[in-house]
Amino acid sequence: MPETAVATLIGDLVGSRSSQDRTVLHQHLEAALAEVNDLLHPLQPMRITVGDEHQGSFTTVAEAVQATLLVRVRLLPAYDIRHGIGWGATTILDEEAGIEDGPGWWAARAAIEAAASAGASAAHRWLRTAYVVADGARGGPDAGLVNAGLVLRDERVTGLSERSVSVLRGLLSHVTQRDVAEALGISASAVSQRVRADGLAAIVAAHDLLTPVELGAGTGGGDR
Repeated sequence: MPETAVATLIGDLVGSRSSQDRTVLHQHLEAALAEVNDLLHPLQPMRITVGDEHQGSFTTVAEAVQATLLVRVRLLPAYDIRHGIGWGATTILDEEAGIEDGPGWWAARAAIEAAASAGASAAHRWLRTAYVVADGARGGPDAGLVNAGLVLRDERVTGLSERSVSVLRGLLSHVTQRDVAEALGISASAVSQRVRADGLAAIVAAHDLLTPVELGAGTGGGDR
């Protein structure tokens, strides 16, 4: 009987070794992972592993893609993060310790290395996420299609101002633009301008298309 493939996820903080207070940085990361775990309920909850890395696994690649954005916007702009998503079978080595191995994890490792390599080039310095399918794995989405979406999404998200990240974070929580404006102490018009200028509505729409059911009440794009 063939092994069941899952979506694996490995994340790594960008430039963390130059951080003056890594304890605070890790506290922010732990909080972000806990919040997203509560939202998405992954197969293996995301947790910090060795050094500045974290990992988790999901039933679908769509959920893993969502997780990469949700974690990232909780850390930006103070901290940034890259992710590698893999699709393939995994093997439990130590169930109590949550240690796994297998082609799914090798694919996630190859993906994060690909993201780091691409992000190091001037042409793709904004790229933070990549996806790799393990050899022989079945049932996962096409790598070319997923990576095309990740390229477009990361290009939009990287470089957003602190205020625009705050607006995006609110919209991804499925509150209205008016609610976001009130929370940030700015006008609804200022929020609408940022949504249009920075393509935030498109980011939220793409994110929501990956969700079979809503993560919360309301919609992110409207001003109701």
